[in-house]
Amino acid sequence: MAVARPERLIVPDVLRGVAIVAMLLAHAAPLLPQLPGTVRFAIGNINDLASPLFALVMGMSAQLVWASSRGTGRTLVQQTIRGVVLIALGVWMATWGSWVAIVLSCLGVLIIVGTPLLLLGSRALAVVLALVVLIGAPLNDLARGDLVQIMSSNIAVRYLADWTVLGHSYRLTNLLPFFLLGALLLRGGLRRDRTMWIMLAVAPFAYLVRPVLEKVLHQPAAVSGSYPDTLHDVGLVFATYAVVVLLATRPRRGMVPSAASAPLRVWGQLALSLYLLHVWIVSLWFTSIGWPTTNVPIGWITVVVVPLAVGWLWWRYVGTGPVEWLMAAVSGRRKPLTVRRRATVTAPTSG
Repeated sequence: MAVARPERLIVPDVLRGVAIVAMLLAHAAPLLPQLPGTVRFAIGNINDLASPLFALVMGMSAQLVWASSRGTGRTLVQQTIRGVVLIALGVWMATWGSWVAIVLSCLGVLIIVGTPLLLLGSRALAVVLALVVLIGAPLNDLARGDLVQIMSSNIAVRYLADWTVLGHSYRLTNLLPFFLLGALLLRGGLRRDRTMWIMLAVAPFAYLVRPVLEKVLHQPAAVSGSYPDTLHDVGLVFATYAVVVLLATRPRRGMVPSAASAPLRVWGQLALSLYLLHVWIVSLWFTSIGWPTTNVPIGWITVVVVPLAVGWLWWRYVGTGPVEWLMAAVSGRRKPLTVRRRATVTAPTSG
């Protein structure tokens, strides 16, 4: 039996949609190796945006879970189960064989570590956020230097070290601040407020720190997880958040759905399922042709367009994404697989 689709906040879904589309575009880049430099530059920034934006939205989602919590212990268990499932999915997907750096295990650790912190008040949470930012880069450097041998002592420790401080592309130390920021933004209402305008103003200055250091002052290229690299991500995420809020809201009217945001909202709701489908298709190409040296347009279409089209059709005729449904089932937060959409959906502002 079909169940009516509940009202949802617009901004988190759109942001998650932007993040999954960014990941699809970034992971498809190897199929088009012969591209102009400006296009490669744009894809590089799209790639850098995806994971911190996912972390930001995960923080928003985790805060929403606390808002509807039926008990601290139960919620912590549910979120821990979700994190463990994400870790298991990530480890499994890493065996498929592809050029994709799988982010799910790191996101699983993120939700396990980050969820209890959201029990703090907003001021205390902001202090924790600032402390994590301050110690993140030095901790990454320490781990890569003096502690790398200890952290590579066995496979279990190595996995944990990769997900927390040693990861080449993703690590807890750099994603946790965005997770905590997402929770704070959710508490603030995800609206056109002073915080949003400050984020929009800060974005270009944060983004420019890295290129100024590297191109103007001729400093060594920023290492992933360093302060300049983090500021680069801050610029991208802040700008994206502000633009999405501006497009999804109207003064004095709160949040209203728009035709332009509809596809992103759909893909955002099915992001986990789309991610698995996308990586599976990438693995098929990688095992068949390896790293291509010439453009493979049909491959790009299958890696980007096909998952998005499948996602839209699934949402249109079924509803909840299969992996999202499974995650909800195993964590005790069941949701219907088949849902009936309302003719008009207007999500209220939070806070």
